[in-house]
Amino acid sequence: MNATAGYKVKHNPWIIAVTVTLATIMEVLDTSIANVALPHIAGSLGASQDESTWVITSYLVANAVVLPVGAYLGTIIGRKRFYMTCVAVFGISSFLCGLAPSLPLLLFFRVIQGLGGGGLQPSEQSILADTFPPEKRGQAFAVYGLAVITAPIVGPTLGGWITDNYDWRWIFFINIPVAILSLFLTHRLIEDPPAIKEEVKAARRGGFKLDYIGFGLIALTFGSLEVVLDKGQQDDWFSSHFIISFLAVTVIGLACLVIWELRQERVESKPILDLRLFTRRNFSVSFLMMFVLGFTLYATTVLLPQLLQSLMGYTAESAGMAMSSGGLATIICMPIVGILISRVDGRYLIMFGFASIAVALFHMTSLDLQMSFRYAAVLRFYQSIGLAFLFVPINSMIYLGIDARKNNDVSGLSNLARNIGGSAGTSFFTTVLARHQQVHQTYLVQNVVGSSQQWMSSVHALTSSLQHGSAALSDAQRGACLRIYQSLEAQASVLSYIDVLSMLAVFCACMIPMALLMQKPPKGMQASAH
Repeated sequence: MNATAGYKVKHNPWIIAVTVTLATIMEVLDTSIANVALPHIAGSLGASQDESTWVITSYLVANAVVLPVGAYLGTIIGRKRFYMTCVAVFGISSFLCGLAPSLPLLLFFRVIQGLGGGGLQPSEQSILADTFPPEKRGQAFAVYGLAVITAPIVGPTLGGWITDNYDWRWIFFINIPVAILSLFLTHRLIEDPPAIKEEVKAARRGGFKLDYIGFGLIALTFGSLEVVLDKGQQDDWFSSHFIISFLAVTVIGLACLVIWELRQERVESKPILDLRLFTRRNFSVSFLMMFVLGFTLYATTVLLPQLLQSLMGYTAESAGMAMSSGGLATIICMPIVGILISRVDGRYLIMFGFASIAVALFHMTSLDLQMSFRYAAVLRFYQSIGLAFLFVPINSMIYLGIDARKNNDVSGLSNLARNIGGSAGTSFFTTVLARHQQVHQTYLVQNVVGSSQQWMSSVHALTSSLQHGSAALSDAQRGACLRIYQSLEAQASVLSYIDVLSMLAVFCACMIPMALLMQKPPKGMQASAH
């Protein structure tokens, strides 16, 4: 029996899974594909590098605003109609982004694109939850998870290749055919289940009473939070009045939002965010784990390519090829996890997933600037094995015991946790990297003294080497000192990367016992909604 009693889809559920995964690939790619194109965008539109970073921030802010309200809008206008509207908005805005003649217009179209993209993932997950019975839901989420986990890895590589070989505008134009195909298949294959149709009818009878205050508080809170996370390190966090102001707005907005949403429940009005879901242990623990999953996934997705490009001289395409081994691990492991989830307690799979990532991250602390391409690819492969063992079980466990009518709310909050976690992870990585690099550099410089025999030998050897290139003695000595300082900077950077990996490993290790707080799932994941 399906999640909605007596409901059975008319078409093959696996075709529906592939249909919603199309738009997933398109939307998740856009969260990372533009990163490597920022210098080209800035040069083409006459903007500075700092100004061009708002191309990323504007999308993330709009995305975060829509994620938690997608379920609410879906129950008012219908989930299928809302989903198709989001796909259409995303496709049209992608086309406009590609045509943008100036940075302000590009940012405006990116906001619209983020609004469209933010409604896709929650709708897709709730469609899968309603399409498949609980015992097969894990396999469906495995197909969906291939796109969610692999797309951020492929995004920078694809973006770099398109930018190098064509034009940065094509990173937006490639969304158009995918959006058209997704709209066609969705129109033909997907329909709203009876529970959604009943809620839509009830909403229409109530006269579409939109919670404008709730909408405003969500936009204010999560929009401000994304600005803080994305711009914090760049503006030196609490030394910036800009960051402090947005953080204050975030805290005050969140407090007001919680009070307002709980009040909506007391007056028997439909709240935008169903905060009572957090009273369920499985949901609360799964929400936290999804945050940590996004935190780790995005932090490590940024970490390894940046190290390979900034310290080892890899091109964006070469760094992306090293990262592609993570996609291979996901492709291999996701189907296996999809099968295991119906036979093994999901809590044990989650424990294995976090333990695997923790061990892989500790192993990654062995990296150095002499590592080969193969070694870097193997490190990413090991780390991605654990990701596959987390996404499917967490997404399956989070729906257990939840009324089918709440599937949209669960999907929206689950995706919000992963996206905010991703932004927090990226912010954490850039902050710790910068701060610890300064600490390590200071420590290393203190150990470079004129009386050191090793220092004198290194300077003498490099000076002699440079003099063989017909350089004057004074120039050769300055060049030798410069090279030693550059080497010292590189060592400090590597040590700071290792610090980040060690911290992420500890975070993941702390999640292992958290799985035991979750309720044991029924055999075969056959949870009845109630």
